[in-house]
Amino acid sequence: MYHIPVLLKECIDGLNIKPDGVYVDVTFGGGGHSRLITEHLTTGKLFSFDQDEDAVANAESITYPGFQLIKSNFRHLRKFLKLYGAAKVDGILGDLGISSHQIDAPARGFSTRFPAQLDMRMDQTGDVSARDIVNSYSEEQLHKILGMYGEVKNARTLAAAITRNRFSKSIETTNDLISILQQYAPKGKEYKYYAQVFQALRIEVNQELTALEEMLSQAADVLRPGGRLVILSYHSLEDRLVKNFIRTGKFSGEAEKDLYGNTNVPFHIVTKKPIEPDADEIARNPRARSAKLRIAERI
Repeated sequence: MYHIPVLLKECIDGLNIKPDGVYVDVTFGGGGHSRLITEHLTTGKLFSFDQDEDAVANAESITYPGFQLIKSNFRHLRKFLKLYGAAKVDGILGDLGISSHQIDAPARGFSTRFPAQLDMRMDQTGDVSARDIVNSYSEEQLHKILGMYGEVKNARTLAAAITRNRFSKSIETTNDLISILQQYAPKGKEYKYYAQVFQALRIEVNQELTALEEMLSQAADVLRPGGRLVILSYHSLEDRLVKNFIRTGKFSGEAEKDLYGNTNVPFHIVTKKPIEPDADEIARNPRARSAKLRIAERI
């Protein structure tokens, strides 16, 4: 299977779908969420975004006449909705992070399990790959992304090691990189350490957090009052951005107040605590383990 959707029923329920409404799935992937959304529509529309060529092929199996796949990064949400005459929508769903298919496709270089070129581009036409980053970023830049995006404890030491190693031979493959990481990984936690480093590179290659901020800001503009924002995230960096945004309308700091001291926020929070998969779902799909689902309604 291309990708096993996590918390599928909860996501669809969270959208509170109206049969004639307009909905957006900003992360089409294998099409699991999109397919189920169309089953709840009669005359409504669904616009789905994905920049991955492999995902585009999956869209051919959706025959619902009101469905439209948009091959683009979700950071261009407002622009494309306007282009398709859907300036306002009733619900937006985002299943963030990386699809099972991308991890399991060895040639893409996302996984620590397969020897492959260091690529990690979700959009295969993108200019910058993980190979470019490890071979051209300064030690300071590497230190910053490893610490911020991978939450790597010894980020400074590792950044120095990467820049030192690439002098003698460029770092081309996942195995080249892992052979450096092996020397700095905590004993017994090697695979977690490799995953943190790969996550940091992937986020930087695809500008994931910047794109998420841009999409969320636009979501507040395009959602009708009463429209739902349903976001599933898989690591604390994404979840923190989503949580802050639906709580305050900003990514950091407190919510803005008007002249009378009333808090000016765009959303009413539907899920006080994030919804997490139960033990059965985690047993069926171990990648669901870190998932957190947050739902908010446009005021």
